[in-house]
Amino acid sequence: MSAMLRTEGLGKDFTLHLQGGVTLPVLRGVELRVAPGECVALAGPSGAGKSTLMRCLYGNYGAGAGCILIRHEGRELDLATADARLMREIRRDTLGYVSQFLRVIPRVPAVEIVAEPLMARGMSRDDALARAAALLARLNLPARLHGLPPATFSGGEQQRVNLARGFAPGYPVMLLDEPTASLDAANREVVIALIAEAKARGAAIVGIFHDAEVRDRVADRLFDVSPLPEVA
Repeated sequence: MSAMLRTEGLGKDFTLHLQGGVTLPVLRGVELRVAPGECVALAGPSGAGKSTLMRCLYGNYGAGAGCILIRHEGRELDLATADARLMREIRRDTLGYVSQFLRVIPRVPAVEIVAEPLMARGMSRDDALARAAALLARLNLPARLHGLPPATFSGGEQQRVNLARGFAPGYPVMLLDEPTASLDAANREVVIALIAEAKARGAAIVGIFHDAEVRDRVADRLFDVSPLPEVA
C-alpha cells in the first residue's frame, strides 16, 4: 500500500548563534512511512527530536536535508520544497495538526474556532457550526462555553477545543502532539475513539503519546527517534 506520508533521508540541524555558532544535529536520515489507516507513534527519550520531527512534517521547521512526501489530491508532493501557497492548500485540505496548546484567538468564540477550518473547505456556516458544536459536546465541553472565547478556559477545556478543531475536518493525514495531555479519563476515551474512527476512514496518523496506555491502544507500531551527538 502506498504511503500517505513518508520521508527520505530527512535531516535537521539547529545553529546556536548565542554559543559561537555551534551546530546541534537533531535528525539524520529519517525514513518514516505512514500508510492509510495507520497510526505510528514516535518513540524515544526526551530531547531525541520527536517534536522537531513533528514540526518538520507540518512545515513549521524547514528540512535541512531530504524529502517529506505527502499524498495530496492524488499527487505526491514534497513539503520540504513547497511554497507558501501550496502549504496553505495542503494544510487546508490534507494535513491536520493537533499541537499541545491552543493558539487562543482573542474574542473569537470556541465554536467558531472549531468551525473555521470547515468553512475554509467550503462547508456552509450553519453546517460547520453544527458540526463544531456536536464535536465540542462529544468532548464534554458544556454548551454554555461554546459561545465564549477560550482565553479564560482551563488547560483541559482549551485542549478539547484544540482537538475538536483538529478532528472536525477529517484530514487524510493527521499529526497529534500529546493529544491527551491535560485531559481526564473520560475525555481520553473520547480521543481514543476519535483516533480509531479516523483510522477506520483511512487517515494516516503520526503521534507523540507520553501516556503509555493511550499509545498502546491507538498505535499500530512505534517509530524510534534516537538522540544524536552534538558536534562543533
